[in-house]
Amino acid sequence: MNLARAAITAQGAIAEMALRQADRPAALSPDPFHVAPALTHVMGRLAAQPDRMMRAQADLFSRYLDLWQSATRRMTGEAPEPVVTPAKGDKRFTDPDWSENPLFDVIKQSYLLTANFLNDLVAEVDGVEPMEKRRVEFFMKMLTDAFSPSNFLASNPTALKAVMATGGESLVKGMENFTADLQRGGGQLAIAQTDYDMFKIGENVATAPGKVIFRNEIIELLQFSPATEQVFEIPLVIFPPWINKFYILDLRPENSMIRWLAAQGITVFVASWVNPTPELATKTFEDYMRQGIYEGVGAAMKQAGVDHVNTVGYCIGGTLLSATLAHMAAKGDTSIGSATFFAAQQDFSEAGDLLLFTNENWLKTLEQKMDEGGGVLSGQSMADTFNALRSNDLIWSFFVNNYLLGKEPKPFDLLFWNSDQTRMPRTLHLFYLRRFYGDNALAKGELVMDGVKLNLGDVKVPVYVQSSKEDHIAPARSVYKGARLFGGPVTFTMAGSGHIAGVINAPVANKYQHWTNSALPPTLEEWQAGAVEAPGSWWPHWVEWLKARSGKMVPARDPATGPLAPLGDAPGDYVKVKS
Repeated sequence: MNLARAAITAQGAIAEMALRQADRPAALSPDPFHVAPALTHVMGRLAAQPDRMMRAQADLFSRYLDLWQSATRRMTGEAPEPVVTPAKGDKRFTDPDWSENPLFDVIKQSYLLTANFLNDLVAEVDGVEPMEKRRVEFFMKMLTDAFSPSNFLASNPTALKAVMATGGESLVKGMENFTADLQRGGGQLAIAQTDYDMFKIGENVATAPGKVIFRNEIIELLQFSPATEQVFEIPLVIFPPWINKFYILDLRPENSMIRWLAAQGITVFVASWVNPTPELATKTFEDYMRQGIYEGVGAAMKQAGVDHVNTVGYCIGGTLLSATLAHMAAKGDTSIGSATFFAAQQDFSEAGDLLLFTNENWLKTLEQKMDEGGGVLSGQSMADTFNALRSNDLIWSFFVNNYLLGKEPKPFDLLFWNSDQTRMPRTLHLFYLRRFYGDNALAKGELVMDGVKLNLGDVKVPVYVQSSKEDHIAPARSVYKGARLFGGPVTFTMAGSGHIAGVINAPVANKYQHWTNSALPPTLEEWQAGAVEAPGSWWPHWVEWLKARSGKMVPARDPATGPLAPLGDAPGDYVKVKS
């Protein structure tokens, strides 16, 4: 009965999805990743190299023979070593039955042999343009990940045990979760990654006290309350990425960068970007420079009574800050005394896997989506793109947990923030993808903004650059190449972990490590060879650098009594607008 209920629930949900998508043929594209031309080229090159194909197939057949022999030996009571094992960190096969049950062990190893064969075959092909090859490698990895036996009920021992233990209730619950996710996505599958009802912005995330002291149509500028009786004279203004909400810097009190900086005697301002509606579809990169950074910095200087500030640019916010610094240098503007960059790129020649989504065919699809959305790209589209970069962790693990096991996703503030994407204005987003990812115009000195040709070599203010060793969005090599473009003193640091955990790593956690090196040689490899490793967070190293550029100590500033009248309490209104 439960199996029948689960089947009926799934059929109903799929039928409703099909009806909702009927008037949107673009959603049913047979090649949504625009990989077909590149795939055809790669397969053509493989066909032209029959000796390589034959060697690869012979090796695969030999490995399968080893697997069959190993399976036979297990049936006779022996315990042979596995022919192939999952890669380090692969969480799909952690259930003991994947190794202890001979049937599931053979299924697992057979899958790994075939997946490795396909991925290696593409990786080793030659005579293909590098970006084309990279696009096919990415697609092949996505494809082989999707066909993992862990993603199917009949071949997942954990899911089968759950079905037997619950009399099929787990599958019923899973299909109810599936239906709920389709409804939440408006007919498109939006897999829940956490319990979204558990988190309330301003109540249990984004709780650092402060005031909104400035607002325009692009940003709200938040000034946070001091935590010390005296503070450094020069305040810090942080520009997070506008793709996400600022509260990655303030998830919980114990890992809040905002609270930690305030405890170090730093006056902290943070730009909270608007979640744009179609009325802002024509906003440009220059508008974000003018109304975001110029006006934000100006408001902070007026509020703090200073003639310059220190700044932080995080991810895409750092790219904008870099361009603004070059613009300021050309204009002789000295409002910014130093700049720190978190996981930010200036040179996109070796950017991460997002490069794969910036060819012209993909951009035309984006334009179509934005036209359908009134000139903005939906937050869900942004979330889907970022999830695809780590599909096993951010798609398939939740697919298995929510649908095959019928479990509710666990409350996790980071994943709540990750799903809280903002919309993208059409003009701004296409300019960013084309001119930075596509043309690498800023690094080449070809970017013109507000009639000014930008040159990062003209930026002479002190710069601190943070990268992360395992960052897949802003790879350390890409960040390093950008660091070398600035014309003033640059301090480069590498943190352990990735794009988020590498940045948000409070010292109290005692996690990961970081590397420092006062030199800036031509390549990242040379820098690493001379770097010194230290345990734990890089924050203390950075804050000492920041304090040296923050002036004398002055009485702490109350955001409620400054020259700019408060417009409301932190975290403000813009951050609460859902996509």
